[in-house]
Amino acid sequence: MKKIFQLLSIALLLSSAALAQKTEDALVKAPIQQLFEGMKKSDSTLVRQSLAAGARLESVSKNKSGEVAVRSDTFEGFLKSIGKATPGDLDERLSAIDIRIDGDMATAWTPYKFYYKGNFSHCGVNAFQLIKTATGWKIWSIIDTRRKEGCE
Repeated sequence: MKKIFQLLSIALLLSSAALAQKTEDALVKAPIQQLFEGMKKSDSTLVRQSLAAGARLESVSKNKSGEVAVRSDTFEGFLKSIGKATPGDLDERLSAIDIRIDGDMATAWTPYKFYYKGNFSHCGVNAFQLIKTATGWKIWSIIDTRRKEGCE
């Protein structure tokens, strides 16, 4: 009887830890989903609310000579382009969200396909870095890849 009680106690602790992890994963996903909802609605205010102050936006691509380069953009420019778009024009569809959390830092890996005005534009992966603030999880940085091939 004592062993059964011990096994039940261990199972309860493990399931509680798993539930807490799933809850925290959902909290990390929330600003990412808010960003893409804001893009689709052309609501730059909604996108801005998902970001930490000083957030960074970068893209990995090849330059004209074929070398890998990282281009940094301001979120201000990105937010202006969202505000100028017609609702529904910017449609980034995620195929998965893989979350890793350590304390007040999280990473999310999100393969995507991007559609502009209903037409396929490109695909790639977003790598989000998030931090836990006093008001919840916020996006600290996004770095992405963009390509037209291999998007099956």
